Amino acid sequence: MNDRALDGYEISTDPVRLDTDLVHYWLATDAYWAVDRPRELHDRAVAGSLNFGLYASGSGRQAGYARVVTDHATFAWLCDVYICRDDRGKGLGTALVEAIADHLTPCGLSRLTLATKDAHGVYEKIGFRALVAPEQWMTLGLIDPGPVEM
Repeated sequence: MNDRALDGYEISTDPVRLDTDLVHYWLATDAYWAVDRPRELHDRAVAGSLNFGLYASGSGRQAGYARVVTDHATFAWLCDVYICRDDRGKGLGTALVEAIADHLTPCGLSRLTLATKDAHGVYEKIGFRALVAPEQWMTLGLIDPGPVEM
């Protein structure tokens, strides 16, 4: 994990520390993949996920968030990775995702997946790569608007 980037910050999975109002605000107003996400949908997503908060060490102010949908045995999907605009540019996103991967390693998962439109470089630093055989993957879009326009 990038301890240098986390200097002055800490990561926790403690649900009591999570500021769900703030996280919903961030995602619903500033995250292209979740703009206008209804609060009820956000709350259900948080309740069904393993949530990671990034906090300023001294004040406890929440500075970032990510969630993982997983069975803790074979598969995990990383999503809703967000760093507060005031805290960007310090390597915190990379450090948060590294910490998540470290947290999940003992589970013995076959894979940790994610989807991104614009942050490939961040995730490649950690070891993520494009699907080797994308033709083997399929999706059933129950309410799928299709690919996000670039």
